[in-house]
Amino acid sequence: MEEDTGLARDQWATRFGFVMALVGAVVGSGNIWRMPYVAGMNGGGAFLVIYLVLLYLIAVPGLMAETLLGRYTQSGVIGAFKNFLGEGWSEGLGLVVVIVNIGLMSYYAPVIAWTIYYLAHAALGTFYQPGFDPTAFWAAFSGSPLLVVGLHTLVAVLVGFVLLFGISDGIERVVKWMIPALVVTLSAVAIKGLTLPGAMEGLAFAFNPEWEYMTDANTWIAALGQALFSTGLGWGIALTYGSYLGKNDDVPLGGGLITAVGNTSIGLLAIFTVFPAVFAFGLEPTTGAELTFVSLVSIFPSMTGGYIWGLLFFLGFLFATYSSGLGITEVGVTTVKEETRLTRTQSVIAVVGAWWLLGIPSAYSSEFLGWMDFMFGNFGLPLATLMILILVGWVIDSKRARILDLNHNSDVYIGSYWDPIIKYVIPTVMVFIMGYYFATNIEDPRAISGLALMTGLTIGSILLMQFIRRGKTNEPALTPGGD
Repeated sequence: MEEDTGLARDQWATRFGFVMALVGAVVGSGNIWRMPYVAGMNGGGAFLVIYLVLLYLIAVPGLMAETLLGRYTQSGVIGAFKNFLGEGWSEGLGLVVVIVNIGLMSYYAPVIAWTIYYLAHAALGTFYQPGFDPTAFWAAFSGSPLLVVGLHTLVAVLVGFVLLFGISDGIERVVKWMIPALVVTLSAVAIKGLTLPGAMEGLAFAFNPEWEYMTDANTWIAALGQALFSTGLGWGIALTYGSYLGKNDDVPLGGGLITAVGNTSIGLLAIFTVFPAVFAFGLEPTTGAELTFVSLVSIFPSMTGGYIWGLLFFLGFLFATYSSGLGITEVGVTTVKEETRLTRTQSVIAVVGAWWLLGIPSAYSSEFLGWMDFMFGNFGLPLATLMILILVGWVIDSKRARILDLNHNSDVYIGSYWDPIIKYVIPTVMVFIMGYYFATNIEDPRAISGLALMTGLTIGSILLMQFIRRGKTNEPALTPGGD
């Protein structure tokens, strides 16, 4: 385990390890169970064109900004704000990002738990028993408090165990083999899917361009959401992982372009993995848990060699979700360790314990999980992104950040086009996203709750950090020779 020696800060041992960690953190379940369906329902190839434009025009520059902030400050989220705005209220902005991450992980951990359960049953051959009903199996599992909370606890143990070993000896050592293995497993299932009769209909659903969707605002919003949130922009992961880069390590290539290419490639690979099989067996294309844990499970028993393909699919799915869990949790661990007197071990226990406790309702109730996803996904993450990008774009100044830091020792030169994207475009987009989801769901109690929660969280965090710093300022000083 990483020892708290007080010496130099941990760093990534290799660029490959950093890139794999960042790709693994942002891939997640959304690329596998969401991107294929969203692409198919929003114009196929037209959606993908819009997605790629928005990805490289907005998301990648934002990812670079977040990574450079971490590399420059060599600090976690709160430390990054404190570095430029001083102690007190500004630290509350960083605290908001940390709390949003803990909230996010609280309902993401149950998804990892589901994957572990289904991987175990894929290995046991449960899905291939006569009379197996995937819908009834899912209902029995999700309705068992002992199972879902027990597996939720197992996820906490597995995530915490790796994080105890730190960055280079923990996260890097795991993701260097896990992410390549994810690509291999999904590729194997995709190749098998393409050999099935009717597979081309699935690819046509996902890729055939319906150009009229190019003028549909809903398509642009869907593509924007996929581009921004599939890269993990604003979650604090790129900032935190970037803080473990050396001062001379490249940001634009590793922290932006390669990560985006890897993330997009896995998303496209998921389309080849999922829809050929779904259409080959005449199923309705769906998204989310229904796609992974019901539709696909019903397919594998009918495939030649289905045992192997099912096992490989759920193994790859576990790699995607688990590596994301490591990245999301590390945001809090790094910050807690830096801003308190806790050791890394104690910080891991504190952060993992927080999202484990907060996540019990999501583990027990899919409805509550959906509620949390709506609030944090549509309001929490855009808010966190807004705070980080305002810090880079306005406080530091995007032009200054690009010239003095982003292009320092960079393998790819970033031009002045980057400046207004960071300063104006992304903050405006984040405000638009929150406003859009509130306006279009104004009668939904989740929208009211989400906006109220994030407003209260921001004000409360600022006041809390101001109170803490004021209390420390008023502490009596220790004088030599005093009692």
